[in-house]
Amino acid sequence: MEVRDATIDDLPGILEIFNDAIVNTTAVWRDAPEDLAIRHRWFEARQARGFPVVVAAEGGQVLGFGSYGDFRMFDGYRHTVEHSVYVRGDRRRAGLGRVLLQALVDHARAHRMHAMIGGIEASNSASLALHAALGFREVARMPEVGSKFGRWLDLVFVQLLLDARATP
Repeated sequence: MEVRDATIDDLPGILEIFNDAIVNTTAVWRDAPEDLAIRHRWFEARQARGFPVVVAAEGGQVLGFGSYGDFRMFDGYRHTVEHSVYVRGDRRRAGLGRVLLQALVDHARAHRMHAMIGGIEASNSASLALHAALGFREVARMPEVGSKFGRWLDLVFVQLLLDARATP
């Protein structure tokens, strides 16, 4: 298995993983799957802003992917990014999420980001444990701010400070 920067050729695999998360999990709070054109626009927007999209691949197949982007679009948040990591259903809990998340953390540090945020559905204990193992800490818990599958969802924000700069 290799972890590398994604290419346009990886988008069908990325789309398949993302749509599976939409349809079968509470990791993505959307109701309808996306199409390839939406993923193309997302990928191009990430590239235009210099944000990474990384994949874990084996034998030409995408097993997982991750990226980060703006936490918020206001200038004052320019040193903070929000990440997401998704792993193919049959490869979850095999360490791929950890490898992808670490690659994103390393990239963010190399690009002098100060903080990385993750938004996780509160019942996703595997993701919360992964983030804690990599040093993220829970900074907010927001009850019933989303819904999916006929129930309310709670959102947990986790944060990792990437450096010890006293000032920006």
